[in-house]
Amino acid sequence: MNKVELISVIVAAYNIEDYLEKCIESLLKQSYTELEIIIVDDGSTDATGRICDSYAEKYDNIKVIHKKNGGLSDARNAGLAIAEGGYIGYVDGDDFVEPDMYRAMWQACQESGAEIAICAYRQIGRGAMEMHPTNKQVVLFGEEALDIYICGHEQYHIYNSVWSKLFARRVIEKISFPVGRKSEDIIYTTKAMVKAQKCVFLDTPYYNYVIDREGSIMNSGLMERRFQDEIPFSREQIAYFEEVGMGKLAEKAAYHFYRKMLFYYIDFQDRRMKEAADKLIRMLQSEKRQIIEIYQKEYVAMGDRVRMKMALRTPKLYYYTVKVYDKVIIPLRQRK
Repeated sequence: MNKVELISVIVAAYNIEDYLEKCIESLLKQSYTELEIIIVDDGSTDATGRICDSYAEKYDNIKVIHKKNGGLSDARNAGLAIAEGGYIGYVDGDDFVEPDMYRAMWQACQESGAEIAICAYRQIGRGAMEMHPTNKQVVLFGEEALDIYICGHEQYHIYNSVWSKLFARRVIEKISFPVGRKSEDIIYTTKAMVKAQKCVFLDTPYYNYVIDREGSIMNSGLMERRFQDEIPFSREQIAYFEEVGMGKLAEKAAYHFYRKMLFYYIDFQDRRMKEAADKLIRMLQSEKRQIIEIYQKEYVAMGDRVRMKMALRTPKLYYYTVKVYDKVIIPLRQRK
């Protein structure tokens, strides 16, 4: 088998007996057949491990690792350590993928010379976002891809998630997931995209992300996850851009980080998480000097400057202003 064309897909699985079979079946149905499926049972206490073994007994291209529970990062690192493919993909064991996902992403890499393929995804469950895919492919060069990743794009959304991507092995050599922390994709994806000279974006939702599974990482410990993982990783991302000589990108990353913090403040208030909301505002106020400096840049929207100034000075007024705007102004504009 040509190792360059082999794709290794690493599936992290922990206590997901009700979801795992659908995930594995979706990988077995891939139209791209040169697939190595590595399922890492991360110390499950339900039937997850037995399900893994039953599939490994039936299919030669499925490998199973049983290990002591160490978290998502540790599970992915364990899978990567034995992966033989020239391309690496990641799937969370409670999600599933469309039949053409890896064929389309691999083919896009071959045709464009890109080292990373990125696809759109579809949310499955209550509160799922509405999608409007164009099914187009867009080749992005160097900092162009990073700029979209950091600043966003009206149509093409590059998320932190590694499961929406296919990596050429050479861009993730020596990159591992930080063990013991959540939101690990932020720095992993950042480092891989910095190394890549070219990416290709497929605006087709090939990945199905289950958003309302009870007990999932994304549904628990919101305050802890944001303060102990997301915020530190975002700061590490900014520092990494500085380290590799991408100063302007570091500034843009800082701007979008602080901008996101205002959304988090509103979210904490909506959830009546007063301790978290107060902690977030204190953090922003302690960094007022850095924020003012960043918010003077030419790419910062005037509305964002006004919002940040109000939030730093009178947080509660900012919150109620946002609520009134959402409830009154937006509906009036939609009627016009």
